[in-house]
Amino acid sequence: MKNISLTLLVFLMTLGVFAQRPERTYDKEKLESARVAFITNRLDLKPEQAEKFWPAFNEYQEKRNSMMKDMSEINRKANSDISDQDAGQLIKKRLEIQQNMLNLEKQFMDDVQKTISPSQAAKLHEVNRQFTRQLYRMNQGRSRGQQRNN
Repeated sequence: MKNISLTLLVFLMTLGVFAQRPERTYDKEKLESARVAFITNRLDLKPEQAEKFWPAFNEYQEKRNSMMKDMSEINRKANSDISDQDAGQLIKKRLEIQQNMLNLEKQFMDDVQKTISPSQAAKLHEVNRQFTRQLYRMNQGRSRGQQRNN
């Protein structure tokens, strides 16, 4: 019953993030609060685990997002007219970033298993994806509703 109530609370919080902003912007703070509640609930984190887990997760996400931004820039450049030499350099940079992302994830998983159990750590990636998919579906539903109203 506790999990159902907490999941319902997360849904309502997440809905509030998108429902209040029709121009497709969002309240980053509310979104992150919803993510914290969702992941904490799905991984069944104890308060002492959550206290140590979230700072490590946030640091990991920040570094990963920075690398993803760099990867997007490379992909944009690769889609333009470039020489073979430049293309070769972009491929090299892309592989380097991918390796750095893998190294970052390995380090994060090693570190986080000192705070949460290996089974919780194994579920983390999929739980985070579930949250993202849920947001996407909710946003898609909201977009369809707006199109019908117009």
